[in-house]
Amino acid sequence: MRLIFEQIRAGGDRNFGYLLADRDRQQGVLIDPSYSPDAFVQRAVDQGITITHVINTHSHPDHVNGNDVALERTRAPLVAHESAPTAPALRVTDGQELAVGTLRLQFLHVPGHSADHVVIYEPTYRLLVTGDLLFVGKVGGTRTEDDARTEWDSLQRLVDAIPAEATVWPGHDYGARPSSTMALELATNPFLLCADVHAFLRLKSDWPAVKARLGLR
Repeated sequence: MRLIFEQIRAGGDRNFGYLLADRDRQQGVLIDPSYSPDAFVQRAVDQGITITHVINTHSHPDHVNGNDVALERTRAPLVAHESAPTAPALRVTDGQELAVGTLRLQFLHVPGHSADHVVIYEPTYRLLVTGDLLFVGKVGGTRTEDDARTEWDSLQRLVDAIPAEATVWPGHDYGARPSSTMALELATNPFLLCADVHAFLRLKSDWPAVKARLGLR
């Protein structure tokens, strides 16, 4: 099986979306095709790929604003977590898999940043699309302490479930580089280096000052 995997700069606030496909079967998916959905669809068309599904990692407007165009142009169903308010045609549950050609997309429900957030993992190629849960060197924002505690639990689940050699593909270009690995994030991401949830909450509270001090975006 020949893989197609493209990280696409969508616009907005440095948003990323993705084209993931089995070239031999000529089937693929679009993930979070926001802001410039026509460009996402055209990448598939140019390579002879039929889009079988349009997938959202979560329902925040900057990740779903391209849905209507992408769905109209591809005639593919929308996939999102079962709690998503976007009326997906396929409502996935935690641990559910979706076959796309010979690819196996595994969905993990990881709330915190958003109640309906999922990450998408392809185990053959060890590709992890993290949306706004895990960025390069950072994690997703949360509105309340309860949400932050939930996010901590979701991150710990990711650490336990995903192998260190997996590559990390976030929903925004917020870090020092556009992608990473779980091993690198475990070794360098200050939020994953926290000893416990209390340290995590303190860092989240102090993060604006830390960013300013270190000159981070």
